[in-house]
Amino acid sequence: MAHESKQEKQLERWLSHASSPRKAALVIASVTASLTIVAGVLMRIVEHTGFPTVNSGLWWAVQTVTTVGYGDHVPVTGAGQILASAVMLLGLGFVAVITASITGAFVARSRNEQQDAWAIRQGKNSTAELQQVGERLTRIEELLRARP
Repeated sequence: MAHESKQEKQLERWLSHASSPRKAALVIASVTASLTIVAGVLMRIVEHTGFPTVNSGLWWAVQTVTTVGYGDHVPVTGAGQILASAVMLLGLGFVAVITASITGAFVARSRNEQQDAWAIRQGKNSTAELQQVGERLTRIEELLRARP
């Protein structure tokens, strides 16, 4: 990329560690948990009357990120609703993008492994074919030497 933000560089470092499905799941879970905690604390700060404790903000954030939305805690101020909109969009979009990126990396790796395996098979086939040609040439030479 021509210009990467600090967050994009951090995301790239995290993704480089996602070399297996287990590690990929850990990256997704970590990012989602971080987003949820930050959103819950921010909601408590932005809308302190509707969210009297950090726990209520965290509960709301979990509901929002997971798209459950029980409705027991609802932002009513403009700032709270803007934060809620951002959490909804970021929660859905970010998890979807991360999941797609990791899936894409796994597909690319699988494709490379398949191409490598094909190249190795082709190399072995070529070696076997060359060996067969060499054996035929040896037999032809022997037949030519045996002729009067």
